[in-house]
Amino acid sequence: MLAIGALLGSALVAVPVAAHATTAPAPTAETAAAAAVGLDDPAKKEIAMKIVSSAENSSLDWKAQYKYVEDIDDGRGYTAGIIGFCSGTGDMLDLVEYYTQIKPGNVLARYLPALRKVDGSDSHAGLDPNFTKDWAKAAQDADFRKAQDRERDRVYFNPSVNQGKADGIGVLGQFMYYDAIVMHGDGGDSTSFRNIRKRALSKAKPPSQGGNETAYLNAFLDARVWAMKQEEAHSDTSRVDTAQRVFLRKGNLNLNTPLDWKVYGDSFHIG
Repeated sequence: MLAIGALLGSALVAVPVAAHATTAPAPTAETAAAAAVGLDDPAKKEIAMKIVSSAENSSLDWKAQYKYVEDIDDGRGYTAGIIGFCSGTGDMLDLVEYYTQIKPGNVLARYLPALRKVDGSDSHAGLDPNFTKDWAKAAQDADFRKAQDRERDRVYFNPSVNQGKADGIGVLGQFMYYDAIVMHGDGGDSTSFRNIRKRALSKAKPPSQGGNETAYLNAFLDARVWAMKQEEAHSDTSRVDTAQRVFLRKGNLNLNTPLDWKVYGDSFHIG
């Protein structure tokens, strides 16, 4: 999948001024740090990983998903790892190629020819019967777990956060971008992240263009729901309706805890 070409920006955070004050207080190091917090703040990133895992794996324990692998019948072949790398969409191939660069002769290296052949399809040709067992075995290797972290950040997390900052949206909005690119990728098709964002921009302006953040994020979620409904495997929109919409309705633009949400009928809580 293509990474998003986005310029680095900064989230816009309003600093209230007391009604009786005649001049705005001078910014302190503390307020400056608060304004700079984005989804890439370690604590916020941990929250993001847990929320995505609640939707992808019905668990907040995202670190248990390095070994996860199965075909979920969505036309993308095997889905695996902490972010759902797929044998049919190229990101799993990129991951195993990188892992093999840093650790030649690893247990997954033998599957590279097959992964190249099945890219773009849901085929298991050359992967069965032992690929799932070998993936789980590879997940015991710290280098493979680090490789998953690297590819998650390179392909999904960093591009979505950077685009969110460029659009002037805060932590919640950056998470919405991240969750969208995880599910839809950023290719040229109409349901990809870039085209979901383009659809949203046709309805509302982001803060970087003088728009209202809440109105823009609602437009983005509307576009996201439309994209999800174009594909049967993603037609359950609860990860938007009973999670992200809930945070947005509460005005929790900074994704502060405590957080309570539901996905596919299951309830989750982060204190």
